[in-house]
Amino acid sequence: MAPGNQDIVVQIAQESDGLDVQSAKLEELVKAVCKKFGLTGATVSIAIIDDERFCEVNSRFRSSKSTSDCLSFDLSEGGEAHFELVVNGEMAVKQANLRGHSTEAELALYITHGLLHNLGFDDAAETQAKEMHDTEDEILQQLGYGLVYNTQIRTEQSNNGMDK
Repeated sequence: MAPGNQDIVVQIAQESDGLDVQSAKLEELVKAVCKKFGLTGATVSIAIIDDERFCEVNSRFRSSKSTSDCLSFDLSEGGEAHFELVVNGEMAVKQANLRGHSTEAELALYITHGLLHNLGFDDAAETQAKEMHDTEDEILQQLGYGLVYNTQIRTEQSNNGMDK
């Protein structure tokens, strides 16, 4: 059904090897985030890619050769919301291992993070970042993923985390 029918349409493409992506759970997550913020009609497309491909996309759209967790694009037109998320599946595996939770929870964090950006959240300033990350964890806890962002990192982490 088209978003004009007040549905949330979720499209997921997995291009990263070694991940057990449960599309139904991620679709439920997207719909819950949209509902929480009053968005009743939208198309949300998610590409889960590896680190090498992420660097290529990041270079093309942000002129940055570094890696990150998620890129979000708002392609809305004519009153219909259309969000594109590019998620780094390889980074999700690494970060999940460092933080001691599932890769699925880390992917859910990245998707939530990207959606919140599309819905008007910003993490440029420290107070904004805290509000955004607390909101992410609130949503993820409500959906059974547990505390994801605000967990202790097991070892020293490079600066590749949630820096959109």
